[in-house]
Amino acid sequence: MISRIRDVRKARGMTLDQVAKACKPPTTPQTIGRLETGMRTVSVDWLNRIADALGVEANELVDHPQRNDVGVAAILGPHGVHAPKKTAIVLPPTPAADLVAVTVSAGIGDYRAGDEIWCRRLDDGDYGKALNRDVLVPRPAGRFLFGRMIDRQDDKFLLLPVTAGGRQQVVTDPPWIAVAETLVRAL
Repeated sequence: MISRIRDVRKARGMTLDQVAKACKPPTTPQTIGRLETGMRTVSVDWLNRIADALGVEANELVDHPQRNDVGVAAILGPHGVHAPKKTAIVLPPTPAADLVAVTVSAGIGDYRAGDEIWCRRLDDGDYGKALNRDVLVPRPAGRFLFGRMIDRQDDKFLLLPVTAGGRQQVVTDPPWIAVAETLVRAL
């Protein structure tokens, strides 16, 4: 079994320390590094723990012949385009029970018509992670608010709409909050 833990971790933009802390229960960056390099045997339990920490399915962490990876051909930066120094992959969004999507029908704020915004529902205790991020919040009667969470005061959340000049909205004790995590934009 060939482990792809390092490739997937880098594709997710996470450090060894971030993955180690996201594991349940938390572990050390050194342990994650040993599992990545094969210095420690990767058990099914470890695959599941690391997959949960990375937000992927466990099968994404194991190489198999039917996999069609999307390889990184070039890196675009402030000094132009260049080839990557090492081979790298990108991971498409993977459906999960805690994901919801927002589709954009007309350009608004930073978003363009045709965009898909993948949002991850947060647990009640994790709402602080949504500060200064775009969030989707359900309202009564099938309505929603989408905007930047700028403050939280106990069970009240202050959101700025994504449109310029919009008034802030206050939401009290929402049933859930989903933070924008991935933007999919067709070119």
